[in-house]
Amino acid sequence: MAVLQIRPRQTEEEAPPALHARAMDNLRYIRETMESASSFTAVSGWGQCAIGLTALGAAYLAARQNAVSWFVTAGWIKVWLAAAFVSLLLSVGTMWLKARAAGAPLWSRPGRKLVLNFAPPALVGALLTLALARAHLTPLIPPTWLLLYGAGVITGGAFSVRIVPVMGLCFMLVGVVALFSPASWVNILMAAGFGGLHLIFGVLIARRHGG
Repeated sequence: MAVLQIRPRQTEEEAPPALHARAMDNLRYIRETMESASSFTAVSGWGQCAIGLTALGAAYLAARQNAVSWFVTAGWIKVWLAAAFVSLLLSVGTMWLKARAAGAPLWSRPGRKLVLNFAPPALVGALLTLALARAHLTPLIPPTWLLLYGAGVITGGAFSVRIVPVMGLCFMLVGVVALFSPASWVNILMAAGFGGLHLIFGVLIARRHGG
């Protein structure tokens, strides 16, 4: 009579290495897919409101740079560039605080995509500012800022909550108006865009998406 040898069932630790590696690859793919499909929700509404208030203050100070007639002076540009730097610090700081409060990583894959998609329009805006200033075409600088900032918010906001790209579109619309408006309107439109829109959408983001 032949003797049948019964082999013990393999435990998970004894599973073939190839099968274990394949399972890990599948889990990694699922995790990366879910992370890619998620939205970057750390955009702070109250941070946007703080940026809006900074812009309104900048608009007031910039208007005082022109004592005789209205035009975009070097002092006007410096005021708004200083406001842009302060706004960048506010944006990064408030996003970090919101992400920390939610226990979520700030530098997640959606967060990286948001930054990488916002960066090219911002870089183009900086280069065009230098080029337009050298060519003495300073009246074109404010609409360029509004248009490219709006474009960056749209492209970067594609990886955030839905309201963020809508805000970018509104910035572009204000930029179009500034592009074809009299020079005396530009500071008001800058205040309406960087001040008013940040305040309006900041309140909406704070109420709908947790601060």
